[in-house]
Formats: sequence, structure tokens, C-alpha cells
Amino acid sequence: MDNKSFHFILVDDDPNLLEVETLLLEAEGQTVTSITSSIQALEVIRQQKPDCVILDVMMPGMDGFEMCRILRQDPTLKHLKIIFVSAKAFDYDRKRALSIGGDGFILKPINPESFAQEVLRILLDRMELTYWGVRGTLPMPGEKTLKYGGHTSCITIAFPKGDFFIFDAGSGIKALSSSLLSQKKGTIDAKIFISHPHWDHINALPFFVPLYLPGHEIEILGASHGTLSMRELISSQMEGVYFPIQIKEFAARVYFRDLKEETLEINGIHIKTLLLNHPGNCLGYRIEYQGRSICYVTDNELPLEDSPYYDPQNLNRLVEFVKGTDILITDTTYTDEEYPSKVLWGHSSVSQVVKLAHQAEVNSLHLFHHDPDQTDEDIDAKLERAQSLLKEMDSSVHCMAPKERQLFKV
Repeated sequence: MDNKSFHFILVDDDPNLLEVETLLLEAEGQTVTSITSSIQALEVIRQQKPDCVILDVMMPGMDGFEMCRILRQDPTLKHLKIIFVSAKAFDYDRKRALSIGGDGFILKPINPESFAQEVLRILLDRMELTYWGVRGTLPMPGEKTLKYGGHTSCITIAFPKGDFFIFDAGSGIKALSSSLLSQKKGTIDAKIFISHPHWDHINALPFFVPLYLPGHEIEILGASHGTLSMRELISSQMEGVYFPIQIKEFAARVYFRDLKEETLEINGIHIKTLLLNHPGNCLGYRIEYQGRSICYVTDNELPLEDSPYYDPQNLNRLVEFVKGTDILITDTTYTDEEYPSKVLWGHSSVSQVVKLAHQAEVNSLHLFHHDPDQTDEDIDAKLERAQSLLKEMDSSVHCMAPKERQLFKV
């Protein structure tokens, strides 16, 4: 949780909820004023000019929508963040709240374990990156993978106004599914970006439970392969010979979109794609929001400079793609000693990844997509080697190896 203290004014005609919200925020060092009357709150807000107002939608005297419109017309409150907390689970009301100037929308009943964290994420306007699987090729559960986890590729990025992006559907997406359902947030509106259809990146998608529940809305995006669309790629692995449940069993509203090298804009979030050096069509993603960025680049091979497969033009394209990013998440499957016997397998070694991060002047390098034969100790050794190389280069790049469930705020 962030150490900075803010002043909140809570507005809700339910005194019991106000007490709970106040206790949760004060426990995190925040200053809180709670008011049950929206009419009274309006004048207090104008006088005290808090950092954030958290208000209900349905209140007597003046509802939350009307109050938000009035506050947004006051030039002395330009800095004010407004967060709605409401029992109205309709998508229409959430979109309306954001369209009239709301900065976030939290559904009642609130989750005491995550409420304060969610409020501060909205207030600070940050992306939240979470790892659900960091390995490649095969899930590797067991005592030798307890530190970093044994699940294959899956990460999420949550945005302040509710946009939720999932990258890849390796076995980590099952843990994500369970987490989302346990939070009981109501309907889930998510976009699943697939890097490529190798099985360790898609074969756990059928275990993402929200796909089978009415009311959720999920778009699956990724590169087509020849004449095979993203929809066909996903549905084919769920045919009877491979899987007992077919895609027609999805009860959520599920959409598919084929991507190429392009730039998308979704609610003020920019997503850029780049074809990577990996067998078949494999996309890297650069996510940009409010001057910050995260790059997800897996799977990708960076050949050695003395290799006949080394292509400086391709490397320069990648350097420009990840240039200056806050976090570069990238394929670091092999040690330098392992790589010579794995050439043209589509994955990279520690030293080449370090050179890429240094050349591109990224802020933080996250080692990702570890070989299934590597234990926690092996990943520790890769990390130590990467940090040592960066130190030799006198590089400003910070390097780490993320663990399952680890969260980063950007």
C-alpha cells in the first residue's frame, strides 16, 4: 500500500457502510470525513477541497450522478478524484458514472480485503500488473518451484476505470479465474490478448470459468495464422478429440479479433503490437497509459551477434518497440550455457536479454518464461547473472524475476 496520505470525504446514506469504509481507509493511514447527507456534503467538499470523494449513486435529496456533475463544474475542484461505490451492477450505470466525470466505480458489497487498495489505485491513476504464471512450455508444480511458481504464462493489467487486460492463457489463468470469482465483483468485462497459439499460452483458456457464466463480456484478441482466425485457433483445441467441452458452451458474451502489427486505442489506453522472432505469428504488446508503459514480449529469440541468424534490423525494431518502457517483461528462457544447443527454438538467453534492456534504456527488466527444467535455484542464478551483467555495463536498468501472484504498480 502506498505511504502517501490523502483526505477522503465519504458520502452515503448508509451509516454502517460509512463506518466500515472509514475504518478500512484509516487503517492505511488515510484521513477520512464521512457524511450521510449529499446536500450537506456538497458544501463541505467545497470548503475542505479533499483529494477524493467516494459517493453512492442512490441517495435521497441529491443522487450521486447529479452531485458528480455539480462538482465537475466547480473550477476550484479540478484536482478532485470522484469514485462511485454503488449496488447498481448494471453496465449502463457504470459507463454513465465514468462518462460524467467519475474516476472509478466500485460495486457493493465492498470487499474489505481489497477496498482500500482499489481506492488508492484509482486515486493514484496507476496500472496494476499481476503475475499468474511465469514459466514456459509446461506447468511445473513441485517443491523445486515453490518460490516462483510452476504455472505457465499469464499476467493481468488492471486500470483505474475498470478496464482489465489478460495476457496469455497458460495454466496461470486458472488461478486468476478462481481469484476473480472469489472477489464477487459482479460482471467481468475483460480482454484476453494472446501472444501466439502454442499450447502453453492457450491450453488453460477452457478453464477460465467466466467464459461459461452469463453476463460476463470477454474479447479474445491475437494474431491469425494463415487462414486460421483467432476464433478457429481457440475452438480447434476444444474439439471433442482434445477436450470434452466445446466453444459453443460459452455462456458469456465472447468476441474474437484478429490482430496484426498495429496500434489499438481502448478507453485512453494505447496497445501497440509487434511481430516477434518465434515460429509462427507471435505478437509482443506495448501497453501505454498516462505516460507510462509495460511491454510484454514473449516468446522471442535474440540470436547471438556472431550467428548467421542475427538480424540487426529486426533487433533495432524491437529496441524501438520497448524503448524507455517502465517494465519490460521478456522471454529469458535459457542460460548462456544452455542457449547454443537451443538455437532456432524461438527463445532467448540471459546475456542477450540484458543487452536489449540496456540498449533500449528500459526502467525495469522482468525475467520471464523459464525453461521447465529450471528450478527456483536456477532462476535465482539467472537473475544473479543478469544483475551482474547490468552492473558491468554500469546500466541503470533494474532487474528482477517476478513470482506468481506478485503485484506491481506502474
